[in-house]
Amino acid sequence: MTAGPCPPGPYPLDHLVLPTASLDVARARLVSLGFVVAPTGIHPFGTENCCVFLEDGTYLEPLAVGNGQAVAKAIADGNVFVARDRAYRDRCGSEGFSALVLGTENADADHARYIEAGLSAGDMLGFSRAFTDAAGKSDMASFKLAFASGTGATDAFLFACERINAPKVDRTALQIHPNGATGIIEVVAVSNEPSKQHRLISIATRSPETGQGSSTAFGLPNATLTLLDPVAFETRFGIPAGAPSELRFAGIVFSVLSAGTVAKLLAASTVEHDIRGNDIVVRPASGQGATFIFREIA
Repeated sequence: MTAGPCPPGPYPLDHLVLPTASLDVARARLVSLGFVVAPTGIHPFGTENCCVFLEDGTYLEPLAVGNGQAVAKAIADGNVFVARDRAYRDRCGSEGFSALVLGTENADADHARYIEAGLSAGDMLGFSRAFTDAAGKSDMASFKLAFASGTGATDAFLFACERINAPKVDRTALQIHPNGATGIIEVVAVSNEPSKQHRLISIATRSPETGQGSSTAFGLPNATLTLLDPVAFETRFGIPAGAPSELRFAGIVFSVLSAGTVAKLLAASTVEHDIRGNDIVVRPASGQGATFIFREIA
C-alpha cells in the first residue's frame, strides 16, 4: 500500500554517501578522527558500507565495492544507486562524496515529482539488508529510494530515502564518539555556476534558496545545505575547491561538544588540521572523501 502524502516543508537530511576504495582504510581513518564505526553492512547488489551514526539521527555512509561481479550485474539491471557510484568513481576517483540523502515518507511520490520536473536520475530502488549493532545483534533494514540529478551534475546526485522497516537494534553505543560529535549541521557543495543548480537542489530538498552570488543556503529541518562557488569555498576553508564541476559535495560540518577535545584527539592521532575561526578543518584523505569541519556548539 502506498503511503499518503508527505508532510509539507523541506525534507530532513538523512545521510551522506562517501565512496572509498577500501572500508578498512575508511574505518582506520574515521577512528583516527575520533568516530565510532559500525560493523560492515553488505548490500544485495555488490556494495558494502561501514557507517558512522550520530545522535541527531543522521549518518555517514562510506561505500566500497565488495563484489565487482554483483555490481556489474546490478548496473546491467538498471540499479541507479550502483550505476551512479560507478560513474562517480570513473570520473572522480574512488575517494569522495557522491550523494546527499533526504528522509521521506513517500519515495513513490518523490519519484513522480522528479519525473515531472525532468530531474529523475532513473528507476526507483527497493532493497533490504542486515544491520548489526555494537553488541552483535542483527535485524533487517528495508529501504525505498528515489533519485534526482541535473543533466550537467555528473559528480553528485541527491536521493530520497524511505525507511520501510527500521531495524530493532540499539544504536546508542554507535552514536557516542570520542571526538564528541553529535550531529551534522551543514553540508557544503561547490559549483562553478551555482545558480544553475538552484532548481535541482530546491526541488529535491523542497527548500527555497536564500542568499545570492557566491553563497546560497537551503534550510533543512536538521541541517543547512550551502552551495558555494570555488573562490568562496577556498576563502571559507583555506582549501582549494578542486577540479571544476557543475556540482560536487565537498564539506561536512559536525557539531561537537568541545573543540579542545577534538584538537587534542587529532594531535594525538597525528592528523593534520587547521583552525579557522571557530572551526577545526581536516582536509580530505584516503578513507575520508570530504573536508571535515568540527564546530563546537554551545
